[in-house]
This record gives sequence, C-alpha cells and structure tokens, in this order.
Amino acid sequence: MARKGTGRSQALPPPLPPETRTVGQVVAETVNLYRRRFWPSLALGLGPAAAAVGLTVIDGWWALAFVLTAAALLMTASYLGAVVIATGRRADRRSLLVGAAVAYVVFVPAPFLYSLVILPAVAWLALFGLAVPAALIERTGFRASLRRGYQLGRADYVHAAGSLATLVIVAFLTATVLFFLLRGASQVERSAAAFLSLLVISPILFLGAAQLYFDQVARDPTRRSDADLHHADEPDRPGRADVEGEPRPAARGQS
Repeated sequence: MARKGTGRSQALPPPLPPETRTVGQVVAETVNLYRRRFWPSLALGLGPAAAAVGLTVIDGWWALAFVLTAAALLMTASYLGAVVIATGRRADRRSLLVGAAVAYVVFVPAPFLYSLVILPAVAWLALFGLAVPAALIERTGFRASLRRGYQLGRADYVHAAGSLATLVIVAFLTATVLFFLLRGASQVERSAAAFLSLLVISPILFLGAAQLYFDQVARDPTRRSDADLHHADEPDRPGRADVEGEPRPAARGQS
C-alpha cells in the first residue's frame, strides 16, 4: 500500500561525485546546470545558431573559408563561455586568450571529421577538447594546455567519448524535433526554425563538455591529492568557493 503524501516534494538523491559519475548523470547534470544558469547558458547558442544559418546561404569555397574563420571563432566563444558558467568564476585575460587559441586549434579539424562520419569528430574532441577548460581553469600555456587536454582525454577515454557522443545524440534529436515543430513553408521560416532550435539546444554540448572536465580530472591517475575542484562543479552551493584550498589553522598549544 502506497504511503500518503506529506505535501512536500521528494528530494532527489545527491549526484555522484565526478570520479564515479556515469554518462547519463553527465547529461542530467548538464541539463541541471542549463536550468540553473538559463539566460547565460542560452546565450551560448547564439554562435552555433548564427554559424548554421550562415552556412545555408554561403556556397562553395566561401563556405569553407567561413567554417575556418567565423564559424570556428563563434564555436570557440561558446565553449569559453560554457567553461566560465560551469566554474562559476571569471577567467583572467591571459587564460582567455590562451583558451581561445587552444579552442580554435581544437575546433578547426572537427568539421572535416564531421563531414565523414560524426564519430571521428567526437573521438577527436574527446581526446583533445578538454584542453580548453584546462587552459582557463589550470591557467596553463598553449602547449601545456594541449598536453593537459590529451592527458585528461586519456584518463578515461571511454567515459569522455561516450559522454560527448550521448550529448551529441541528445542535442541532435531534440533540435531536429524542435525544428520540425517550428518550421514553415518558406525558406525564411525554415532558417528561423533552424536558428531557434540550435539557439536553445546547442548550449547542452558546450556545457556538457565543460562538465566533463571535472569527471576526467577526478579520474586522472596523476592528479595531486589536493587538486579537488568539486566547488567549481557546484558553483551555487553556499559558502566560499576555495575553502578547501586554504591551510588549516594550527592546533592550540602548537607553535
């Protein structure tokens, strides 16, 4: 016999720590982050939506030039913004510049791999894409960020690739359904539907990639014991963000 309700909603169980988080929980935490920071997260979709609409009106070699310049820069800006949202703290100017350079280098091969089959692009981003949050969060240089991204990608490559593949599938299916619900008969209406669907759904990809950084750091066998970054994964929790990094006060009676 079912128990009577108490009038209060049942609290959801707390999420697993990053080192044991499953692919499904990565998606769930990404959606939760999107919900908590909706308007800043929604702004992440402006770049991908504009790039997609631009590709529909540009043909030939101009389309390739657009992908290698404007589109890549727009995707770079969205990824950097997602990392800032996920960490809940601002990055300094140097880290942003390094992160932008790293993101551009990482994103440029992705469209060519995606044109073959989507899986090579996912495999590439899973192996090197975490260099971008590494540049912003760990404040490493250009080469060090690429090495760190490769190291984090290999920490648990199956988890990284599986999480990104799941995020891509979820985003693609949801955006497709939304597009067919919004589209009209004219080309303008179809372009508007494509823009709106990507505007709303594409932030999931960038936020999920930023969330994945914390999972891979926790799984990295070379990480220091004091390299816990869980506060960045939960920016809205009460208390100061960097308490765990401060030295403990000396016990009474000790010099």
